[in-house]
Amino acid sequence: MKKKRFYSGIATALLASSVLAGCSFGSGEESSGGSNDGGGEGGNGEAVTVDVFQFKVEFKDQFEELVSMYEEENPDVNINVKTVGGGNDYGASLKTSFSSGEEPDIFNVGGPTDVDEYEEYLADVSDTKAAEAALEGTLNGVSRDDQVLGLPFNQEGYGLLYNKKVFEEAGIDASSIKTMEDLKGAVETLNSNKEELGIKAPFAFPGKEKWVMGNHLANAYLADEFNHDVMEAYEAETVEFAMGDQMKEFTDLQSENSIQPVLSLDYSQQVEEHFSLGNVAMIQQGNWVYNTIESMDQEFAENNVGLLPIPVEGYEGSIPVGVPYYWVVNKQSEDEVVQASKDFLDWMYTSDKGKKFVTEEFKFIPAYEGYEDQEIADPISQEIYNYAKEGNTLGWVFLGAPTAWTEDALGVAMQEYLAGDITWEEVEKQATDAWEEARQ
Repeated sequence: MKKKRFYSGIATALLASSVLAGCSFGSGEESSGGSNDGGGEGGNGEAVTVDVFQFKVEFKDQFEELVSMYEEENPDVNINVKTVGGGNDYGASLKTSFSSGEEPDIFNVGGPTDVDEYEEYLADVSDTKAAEAALEGTLNGVSRDDQVLGLPFNQEGYGLLYNKKVFEEAGIDASSIKTMEDLKGAVETLNSNKEELGIKAPFAFPGKEKWVMGNHLANAYLADEFNHDVMEAYEAETVEFAMGDQMKEFTDLQSENSIQPVLSLDYSQQVEEHFSLGNVAMIQQGNWVYNTIESMDQEFAENNVGLLPIPVEGYEGSIPVGVPYYWVVNKQSEDEVVQASKDFLDWMYTSDKGKKFVTEEFKFIPAYEGYEDQEIADPISQEIYNYAKEGNTLGWVFLGAPTAWTEDALGVAMQEYLAGDITWEEVEKQATDAWEEARQ
């Protein structure tokens, strides 16, 4: 089957209807259940147990509900779910799980560098319905030779989420903000009217979270350097920070106009305490936060959250869109467990019940064909769809960086910069040296 285009081509892939939905994910609890009418080998009366170790914390309750639905339909399959993410280090926790002998049957990888690290464990999933349905380009980072070693979670997009009511009361036209100077002007207006607007600061910048800076912020300014291609980043021997000055400027703008101290501010405080409660006008995040905002204030989430692109010279009016993580199956598990794992992932993304749940409850933007009859679940995802439909997207290249580089090298250096311990030039040098050393 000919696959549909990814990134800028997502528009033509999904023009038939509103296919997209937001993102969110699971928890660290266990579930139980039974039979595998999807092709597993649980029909001998003995339950097959599948252990899932996954990353996204935002859809804890929804994922557990989906697992329960699957177990009810398949009474010979038990699925245990453990989630590590948010403020916790998923990569380190996953390594600990493997080193302690508690190897999961299904887990997550972020792209080609993670595939290299765990390739000895990764089963070929090219025989799944989900792999066949994946949109063109979504499997590039997890393909080796003729094998497909992972299945995409979803698609995500991000930028600056803003409070529409605050902008309106401040007299700021969000649609007119294209460049860094435009954004600076808006920030100045917000700062000068904080008391009247009822905000504490224009931004909540979570400097405690290395991934917010090293993954997403940096990606906006590194994408052009690697032609928006994750595999080009994966094969690159160095990083030049060709847009490093712009990256510094955007970092400074957020950190200097944020709730303080930024190095103590984490993800949950940024999203829940400050943005959802109206303490700030903007946060750098994406559609994965919708469920959290909705749980705090449904009316605000549904009617009052807009999306602004991160200003990047030459790409004004574009937002990064990509696959954040992939599901992979541990081929060293028992054969019946490997099959049961594939069956569950297929059911989640290709069955009628699964597709409905993925869009309506997970609020995912699907990375698969076959969702033409589904509707976009939330307004943030709707905006991302609009950008994608018009071809105004940047690629996700940070998943092609050396293992742990975005957080342990770049993210750490940016934290040192925010603390005043090093200069921006030293940020770039430390990060470049770490990239080159890793690629030797």
